[in-house]
Amino acid sequence: MATEQATERRAAHLRSITVTALASLAGIAAGFASAMVVGTSGAAATDQLGLAIMLGSVVVQLPLLRVIGYELNGVKDHLFVAFMTFSLWFITWGILLTNQVQV
Repeated sequence: MATEQATERRAAHLRSITVTALASLAGIAAGFASAMVVGTSGAAATDQLGLAIMLGSVVVQLPLLRVIGYELNGVKDHLFVAFMTFSLWFITWGILLTNQVQV
């Protein structure tokens, strides 16, 4: 019984780490993709295509997580993936825009 609980806790922990890591890496990748596609000039900061790239990365992640074998149960999990992706995208693209890094 104790072994089953430990196994379940380990599986839940591994799921949490995987979902968080994938969402974070997808956000960073979306930030770099936004910088490559839209650019890092002052006018690029208002371009809606950068946001569309981030939304596309969220849409790609949801089926990818199911393929990996992790079910997203409910709105809370979907919002977590979207928030983590948005946050890392915003930070990454913001840094690249501020420093006008050519990617």
